[in-house]
Amino acid sequence: MSPVLDSTYFSYNNSELHCEDVSLTSLAERFGTPLFVISRNALVSQYRAFEDAFSDLEHFTCYSVKANFNIHVIRTLAEEGCGCDVNSGGELFRALTAGVDPRKIIMAGVGKSEEEIEYALQSGILMLKAESLSELKRIDAVAARLGVTARVGVRINPNVTAETHPYITTGDSKEKFGIDEASFGEMYTLLHSLSHVRLVCLDMHIGSQIFDTGFFHAATEKLLEVLDSARSSGFTIDYLDIGGGFPVTYEPQKPATPVSEFARCLVPMLAGTGTTIIFEPGRFIAANSGALLTRVQYRKRNHIGKEFVIVDAAMTELIRPALYQSHHEILSVMEHGTSMVADIVGPVCESGDFFARGRTIGEVDEGEYLAILSAGAYGSVMSNNYNGRLRPAEVMVDGENAELIRKRDTYEQLIDNETGLQVLSV
Repeated sequence: MSPVLDSTYFSYNNSELHCEDVSLTSLAERFGTPLFVISRNALVSQYRAFEDAFSDLEHFTCYSVKANFNIHVIRTLAEEGCGCDVNSGGELFRALTAGVDPRKIIMAGVGKSEEEIEYALQSGILMLKAESLSELKRIDAVAARLGVTARVGVRINPNVTAETHPYITTGDSKEKFGIDEASFGEMYTLLHSLSHVRLVCLDMHIGSQIFDTGFFHAATEKLLEVLDSARSSGFTIDYLDIGGGFPVTYEPQKPATPVSEFARCLVPMLAGTGTTIIFEPGRFIAANSGALLTRVQYRKRNHIGKEFVIVDAAMTELIRPALYQSHHEILSVMEHGTSMVADIVGPVCESGDFFARGRTIGEVDEGEYLAILSAGAYGSVMSNNYNGRLRPAEVMVDGENAELIRKRDTYEQLIDNETGLQVLSV
C-alpha cells in the first residue's frame, strides 16, 4: 500500500485508492458522486499530533469549526477532549448539537449580532472574543439586559503580514480583524467602565498556511507586550489565544513546516506567562483528513490539442482553486500505469470552474473516478447551490466501516425556503 501526501489514510492498495480500509470505488458506487470522504482516524491522528507537540505547555485546543462544521467531525474531536472555536450563531448551534461542553467553546467573529451574543451568553460558553470597541459596548449591553457578566477576550491586530494568500492574511493592520495598538489606551479605559464585561483573554490570529515560524514569533512578542500593558492597567488575564494558521501539505513538493517547529518556537515564549494558552487549529486537523470523490463525465480535446477532463464535481463543491488559486493533488482512483496532461474542470457555467490546469494525472477514462485530495477543510463548508447544484453527500470512514454523515441535497430542498410555490414532484 503506497501512501499519498505522507498519509496512511488515503493510499493505494492493489492499484486502487482507499480511504483507510475502504475502496473509494465502493464508496462512489454506494453513495454516488460528488462525494466528500472523511477519514475519522486521520482527524484523530492530527489532533493528537498537535496535542503532543504542545504537551509541555499548559494549553487548551479549540478546533476551528469553520474549517469543517459537520456535526460528526466536531463530535469526533470533542470525544478526544477538544473544544471549539465558533464564528457565528450557526456554528455555535452545530457545536452544541454535537455535544461539545459550552465551557469549551469560544466565539469569535468581527460582526456578531445582538442575537448571537445573547445566544452565546445564554449557552454559557467560555468567552466571547471582541474585535472592536463598539462590540465591547454591545456585549456589555446584552449582558446587562440578561443580568450576567460576560467573559471576553479582545483580539488584537499585531500588524504582522504573514507570507500567505492575501485573502487568508488576518493579522495585518490593513485588514478588518482585531483592535490595533493605537486604540489600546481607549480600550482599557472603556473596559474599566463596563460593569457587565470581564476581560479574561488576549487573542490574535495572523492568517492561515503560515510556513515560517518567525511570523508567529513576531506576533507573539507583540501579544506579550499587550499582556504586560493589560496587567499594568489592572486586568487579570487568564488566557492567551495564539489562534491557528499552522500549515498543512497540499502538494508533496511543498511540505508543510512540522508543527513541532512551531512548538519549539512558541513554548519557551509562553511557558512563563501564568496563563492558559489557547490554540485554534482548523485546517491543520481537517484538511488532509478528507477527499472529494468525483466521476469523469467526458473527455474532450480541442483544435489546439488541449485535453479536458470534465467531472461531476465543480467549484460549487470545492471553491478553493478558483478563489485562492490553491493546489490540490488529484489522483485517479484506479491506477493504470499511464498518465495524461489535462485541465480538470467542472460542469458549472464559469471559466473559473476548474480544479487544475495542465496537470499531469493518472490516465482516466469516462465513467472512472478521480479523488481530489486535501478537501477536508474549506470544502463542504463553502459549498453552495449555484447553477442549481445539489450539495454533495458526506461519508466518514473508520477502518472498514463507512457511515453517511450528510445526505445529498434534493431538488425539493433547493426551493424549500421560497414561499408561495407549489412544489412539483420530481
